[in-house]
This record gives sequence, C-alpha cells and structure tokens, in this order.
Amino acid sequence: MNVEELMTRNVRTCGPEDRLSVAAQIMWERDCRCVPVIESANGAARVVGMLTDRDVCMAAYTQGRQLADITVRSVMAKEVRACRCTDSIDTAVRMLEENQVHRLPVLDQADHLIGLLSLADIAGEAAREHAQGRKDVTDAQIAEALEAITQPRQPGALATTAA
Repeated sequence: MNVEELMTRNVRTCGPEDRLSVAAQIMWERDCRCVPVIESANGAARVVGMLTDRDVCMAAYTQGRQLADITVRSVMAKEVRACRCTDSIDTAVRMLEENQVHRLPVLDQADHLIGLLSLADIAGEAAREHAQGRKDVTDAQIAEALEAITQPRQPGALATTAA
C-alpha cells in the first residue's frame, strides 16, 4: 500500500508572513491540527515549514501577544520531513517514528505539496483492514509508531519550533 492511497488531499496552507490568527482559523474551519507553510519562488510553491496547533498555543502563551501580532515564520517548524506519494506506508511510518511527528506533507516528484499523511490516517486504515480480515497495516505497527512519536525528545534532538 502506498501513501497516495491514504493521504488527505486538498490541504489548506498558509504563508510564512501570514499571522497565526490566519493559521488558527484554517485549523478551526478544517478541523485539523496542522497547516503546511508554503512559499512561492520562481512560480513554484514549496513547503518551507509546518505549523501545529501546539505551536500556535505555545507562541501565544510564551510571547503574551495576540495571534494577529505573531507571524507564522516566527514559530513554524523549519525542518520539514516529507514523504512521496509513491512511498510505502511502511516507509512513511518509519519517517513518523524517526522524526517524532504525527503528520508528513506528501510531495509529488516535482516537490509540490499534494497531500498530508497522518498517523490517524494510517490507524484508520488499520481499523478498516481489521474489520475486513486483512493485515497490510497492523495494530502493532500503529502502537509502535505512537510509542516512538510520543517519547520525550532528547536534548539536542530535532526541534519542533523555532523562535
């Protein structure tokens, strides 16, 4: 099974100069916890960051400012881990585990954003398969991924936000 089969399409994005209030509105309206940050250069858009609901909340709390006064660029995760639509689900799960993230932007061969894959998407597939007696995605695989993702990060590990 490939990423393309499970990913969420038509993902809303924001730009690095947008305000956190814009990103928060997208998250509210789309009932999502993450927004890819896109920057256009030479007519092509590329993913330059990821912003989570936690990033938004922590920025507002630690800075003591309104969301409309804080730019996305100032709090987005700048080290983006992404997968390809042709990658296997096993490959994507390993990436989630290794990078301790819940979601990966999905890129086409030209590095354009075409979707988002979350651990929840994969867990939903495991549940569907369980009901059908198939086991392409196992419960153990989901449990191991969740355990790896939720482990406390070691000092010096990949940061999720940058000030």
